[in-house]
Amino acid sequence: MIMEVEPGWREPTLATLTQRRFSSENWLFERKLDGVRAICSRNGGTPTLWSRNHNDVSASYPEIVEALAEQGGTHFVADGEIVAFDGQQTSFARLQQRIHLTDRKRIEATGVRVYYYLFDLLVFDHADAGRLPLRQRKQLLRKAFDWEDPLRYSQHRNADGEEYFAYACAHGWEGLIAKRADSLYRPGRSPDWLKFKCVKDQEFVVGGYTLPGGSRNGFGALLVGYYDRGKLRYAGKVGTGYNEAMLRELSATMGEMRRDRSPFAETVPERGARWVEPKLVVQVAFSEWTTDGKLRHPRFTGLRDDKPAADVVREQP
Repeated sequence: MIMEVEPGWREPTLATLTQRRFSSENWLFERKLDGVRAICSRNGGTPTLWSRNHNDVSASYPEIVEALAEQGGTHFVADGEIVAFDGQQTSFARLQQRIHLTDRKRIEATGVRVYYYLFDLLVFDHADAGRLPLRQRKQLLRKAFDWEDPLRYSQHRNADGEEYFAYACAHGWEGLIAKRADSLYRPGRSPDWLKFKCVKDQEFVVGGYTLPGGSRNGFGALLVGYYDRGKLRYAGKVGTGYNEAMLRELSATMGEMRRDRSPFAETVPERGARWVEPKLVVQVAFSEWTTDGKLRHPRFTGLRDDKPAADVVREQP
């Protein structure tokens, strides 16, 4: 028997990184999207979009809110990812151009179109769908909306994860999310949802920066780290991936967060480094971790406000 519940925000299920690639008839495999996670909720009135840390982000995506009102039911909670595209690839860097805007005219002026890929249904018509197996939830989800842009159903492939992963990497995707087909929807990090990554990237906390050189404005590189047992560990400096607008924005923000002492637990070998309160979270792509725990070939891809700095840890398979 399915319980009746009121729609509202739900803490999302988070996938666990793994290096193990597999195929199994008991698992579903979905494309990993490079965007912003969002829980959508409607309780009879206007739908609401929530970030994964429970911030109302509806004003940033008015076209998605309108589509949810027109294409869905009157009472639901669903889970998905908001994305923008650069060619055929989802691009967090492109989404970044409008992610912090709330004025509709300024949003439209960016020219960045967004899409909301829904991949799970938690509540529908007051019924607690999260207590159903995933495969059944996805069947209900497909019937719950009309699926016209900007709403899109997140397709999946059954069983053949290894072949699909090879296809994903060959086509420049971020990777796949593997999900146990009979799993229930549970909040927090779950072994029932796994990340198969084609590229390495994750969030890091900004603890300082270096001064610019040559014709560079703002700063030279960000000094970033992650938390380990309550201590901020230094992971390296990130000096590429910024445009002029982002250099200005980050410089202004860090200027208001200056501190005298390094927030890192170990000595950072950067002469003339400037330190900041460890509150900013950035997304960084990189080729690998070095043997001494530093990032190789890191590249800034975006500024994140949907995850608290204290929750940023080194992702381990």
